Amino acid sequence: MSKRALINVDYTYDFVAEDGKLTCGEPGLAIEESITNITKDFLEKGDFVAFGIDAHEENDPLHPESKLFPPHNIVGTSGMELYGRLKTLYDDYQDQEHVFYFEKTRYSAFAGTNLELKLRERQINEVHLVGVCTDICILHTAVDAYNKGFDLVIYKDGVASFNEQGHTWALSHFENTLGAKVVW
Repeated sequence: MSKRALINVDYTYDFVAEDGKLTCGEPGLAIEESITNITKDFLEKGDFVAFGIDAHEENDPLHPESKLFPPHNIVGTSGMELYGRLKTLYDDYQDQEHVFYFEKTRYSAFAGTNLELKLRERQINEVHLVGVCTDICILHTAVDAYNKGFDLVIYKDGVASFNEQGHTWALSHFENTLGAKVVW
């Protein structure tokens, strides 16, 4: 029998709010209801739910993203906070043993974190992904999950990007190259 987990990636103020530092803008705002409902469903069923959140040091000249993107999700700022109704939902469930909040410093939620350990110790073999950005952090998390042998489910109405062309390409890549199930 398949055991599943939901990984929420980077649905934070800086990535979603209109005045966020690296915002998806309208596409990110448009998935708020869906991402919250999907998360609530997993939480209410007692499934493992992980919140992988970008965490950057201010003015870090050694971090590779410093050359590519403006400063975002700076440790200690409100930019790192979960956005909107997802934050409210998280606040209601954060003390549950099936909820795992962790910081990440690279695109993939697996890179340099103990996420894989948390999934393996629970014998989870199916990873569901929601969040932003489809063609960056969701993509790199999906590739790592695939390479680690997890089955993948991506929610088309639960991911978004500031790059519509990249978003569309990534959805196709998930399905056609990673064998992911892309669902509504």
